[in-house]
Amino acid sequence: MQLKWTAVALAALTLVACGKKEEAAAPAPAPAPTAAAPAAAPAAASVVVKIGHVGPTSGAIAHLGKDNELGARMAVEDLNAKGVKIGDKVAKFELVAEDDAADPKQGTAVAQKLVDEKVNGVVGHLNSGTTIPASKLYSDAGIPQISPSATNPKYTRQGFKTTFRVVADDTQLGGTLGKYAVETLKGKNIAVIDDRTAYGQGVAEEFEKAAKAAGATIVGHEFTTDKSTDFNAILTKLKGANPDVLFFGGMDAVGGPMLKQVKQLGLNVKFMGGDGLCTGELAKLAGDAIGEDQVVCAEAGGVEGDYKQPLEDFKTRFKQKNGVDVQIYAPYVYDAVMVLADSMQRAGSADPEKYLPEVGKTNYKGVTGPIAFDEKGDIKNGALTLYTYRGGQRVQIAVVR
Repeated sequence: MQLKWTAVALAALTLVACGKKEEAAAPAPAPAPTAAAPAAAPAAASVVVKIGHVGPTSGAIAHLGKDNELGARMAVEDLNAKGVKIGDKVAKFELVAEDDAADPKQGTAVAQKLVDEKVNGVVGHLNSGTTIPASKLYSDAGIPQISPSATNPKYTRQGFKTTFRVVADDTQLGGTLGKYAVETLKGKNIAVIDDRTAYGQGVAEEFEKAAKAAGATIVGHEFTTDKSTDFNAILTKLKGANPDVLFFGGMDAVGGPMLKQVKQLGLNVKFMGGDGLCTGELAKLAGDAIGEDQVVCAEAGGVEGDYKQPLEDFKTRFKQKNGVDVQIYAPYVYDAVMVLADSMQRAGSADPEKYLPEVGKTNYKGVTGPIAFDEKGDIKNGALTLYTYRGGQRVQIAVVR
């Protein structure tokens, strides 16, 4: 009997306990929404877009490589500030910057690094000698590449669909300078020196062809390297040929010291060069060796009319932000990054395979002027700006096309 009562009591206790458990588990009613506490909006979807940039940020022309990189950083920051959308996603642009030291081997090594990192596009390289070998790696990976400064014609004549440039090439650059040397500077006996790089040799050969076609005599063609500092032997040899114009195919880091030795030897010539020579830094490198209007060089780009003010505004903003003047290529780097972003927006995708066709259809108004590409990837109707130096400052002569 006692056992029965115990069993009944246990059963009753179990029922009571179960009832309490079920009551505790019942969810509390949700509070009614109030105007003061609206439901949170879902976060906007985003996509990371990696833009590779390569230039020589170490070595003799590091000032040019750093100039380029600053232009790329400004573009990335401006895109992020605008909240650019690609498709239905907000793009977060990231710059992946590498140094190729203007060395072809290092150039291909960092190009492979960018390919492995799966960047969405590349702006660079600065030199033709690094740009050309690197372009094969980007082509094999299907990654669009826009060079802001490589002028050797070979770059866009390899049959790659991924190669583009936003400046005129050496055919136009050297050709225009050769014609100018004869027709405007009245050069008759012309000497040529090149540094044997893809850029220096290319622009010198085009200059020589154009000068000959215009009626000049080439009285000598000598060679140096992009690291040389002593030119007395070749300059002395050329002095004996009595030239009135001396063209140098190479960069400002070599051209500046060469100008000093031209003066020391009493070589009375107009000194000409392409865009690698035509920098604000040249006056510092040459010091008082630059005579008034002695140097004539060309930048592989240029603006006229309504585009003058946007470029000046960019240069002002660049100095305010970075504390230094534009050397030469930074605006072209800026525009190259913007062209990639514009192509991605039009394609609705940052996938290189999907947006690459849009790069070729570009019709973009940049700070350096209108940008559109021909079937090879060269800029259409590219401009050149001729400069000289007066009072240690680079002074524009004319914009030609």
